[in-house]
Amino acid sequence: MSRKYKFRNPAGIYFVSFATVFWVDVFTRKLYFDEVVESLRFCQERKGMQLFGWCIMTNHAHLIFRSDENDPSEIMRAIKTYTSNAIQKRIQNNPRESRRAYLLALFQRAAENKSNVRKGQFWRQDNQPIEIWKEYVFFRVLNYIHYNPVKEGLWKSLSIGDTAVLLGIRGWRVY
Repeated sequence: MSRKYKFRNPAGIYFVSFATVFWVDVFTRKLYFDEVVESLRFCQERKGMQLFGWCIMTNHAHLIFRSDENDPSEIMRAIKTYTSNAIQKRIQNNPRESRRAYLLALFQRAAENKSNVRKGQFWRQDNQPIEIWKEYVFFRVLNYIHYNPVKEGLWKSLSIGDTAVLLGIRGWRVY
C-alpha cells in the first residue's frame, strides 16, 4: 500500500506545502527563488494550473491551486522535478555560492538508498495535499499563506503591493 499522499479529487482546489530536504534554507538567494516562480509561471501557461495563492519561504513553499486538466499530481511532479534539477544546477554553477559543497552534500545524503532519485534529492517527498471544499476554508488558508512571511519575520507587514506579489498578479492568470 502506498504511503504517498494523493490528490483524491482531480478537479478539486488544493492547499499544498512542500519543503526542501532537511528543511535547509535555499530560498534566501533570489536566484533560486526565481526558479520556483518560473516553474509556477510555466505550469500556469502550459499545464493548466489555476494558481489562487502562493508563498515561498526560505525552505518551503505553499500553494493553493487547481488543475484545468484534472491532474494536480502531474502539476506537482512538474514543479518539483524542474525546480529540483534547475536549482541544484544553479548551486553547482554559482561561483558566489558560499554553501555549495554543504548544500550539494545534503542533497546527495538525502538521495542515498532512494531508487527514484537519480541526482541529489532537493525536495522532501512528502507533500500532503489538502482539498479546500468550503469558501471560508479557502480564505482562511489564503490568509495563512499570505501572513506566513510576516509571522516568520521576513516581512514587517503585508500591504496591497505585497499581496499582489504573493498572488502573482503581475501579468499572471489569477482566479
